[in-house]
Amino acid sequence: MPELSLTEADVRRLLDPAQLIATLESAFRDRYPSITIPPRTRAEIAHGIFLAMSCYDAASGALGMKLVLVREQARNQSGDEPQNPFDDSAPHREGRIQATYLLLDPETAQPRLTIAANYLTDLRTAATSAVATRFLARPDASALGIFGTGRLARAHIAVLPHVRNIQRVLVCGRTPSRSAEFVHRVSKEVPGLTITAADACTCAAQSDVLCTCTSASAPLFDGRDLRPGTHLNLVGAFRPQTREVDTHTIQRSRVVVDTYAAASEVGELLIPMEEGAITRDHVAADLHELLSGKKQGRRSPEEITVFKSAGCALEDMVAAELLLAAHATQKG
Repeated sequence: MPELSLTEADVRRLLDPAQLIATLESAFRDRYPSITIPPRTRAEIAHGIFLAMSCYDAASGALGMKLVLVREQARNQSGDEPQNPFDDSAPHREGRIQATYLLLDPETAQPRLTIAANYLTDLRTAATSAVATRFLARPDASALGIFGTGRLARAHIAVLPHVRNIQRVLVCGRTPSRSAEFVHRVSKEVPGLTITAADACTCAAQSDVLCTCTSASAPLFDGRDLRPGTHLNLVGAFRPQTREVDTHTIQRSRVVVDTYAAASEVGELLIPMEEGAITRDHVAADLHELLSGKKQGRRSPEEITVFKSAGCALEDMVAAELLLAAHATQKG
């Protein structure tokens, strides 16, 4: 079979968010127990971090790998925090993150499909958050809070309304001016939503569903500001020493992870464990256990729930399979 290549524009045209949400839900519920997902390979290189994420499904014969380069960011004026690599409002944004996905022939390991995977990564991350939100957020959730002003933030604003009746969006960026600029731009892209800028306290306190879409090294808000019943999707930070929420937030929340590997990789969980504030069994379930009904999700309207996503290679492979099918349909 000849190799196919898809550009970022092709992915935007062919990958349907609603279909991706439904297929990811099915995959985590039904396929996840039988697939092989090796540990993510991570290499610190001269100008950033290189990640390789592979996945194999023996039942379907699907084999794939995503390659990601996250370039280190320039320090801010205080010198203590890198800029958010998912913030595409910053200068020279085209070089910050580069992702490529390879869907491979399992017999030869030759590429069947090569995909420019920046938007694929954004959309599959937001779609996985949407799956978790469908199962964990209160049914009446209507206010969406977003920390961040980059690609992941935009994707979550576009995708989360597929699973809840979102009426209002609050955005908290690194600075008020950046928040205002982002709100102005996204309001044109997503008509029908009331999108406003907010400070950190307001965003945390007035959101029914809160998505943190940054690479912050320190908590973005005070966990005491969260109101009962809030659901949080934590998707940005992925290093052991960085986190987007504080220990108090994790302590008072029922925590679900995409995979249990997250418990040994991400600062949101590792730092509270090191402090002695929680133990490993504070993580209530992974996404497969939640979707299959093996573990309980939200237990009351007042409970605060957290979905921590470290990124799972199954998500990328599902998206690639959908793209291959969509491309074949289009050609047919």
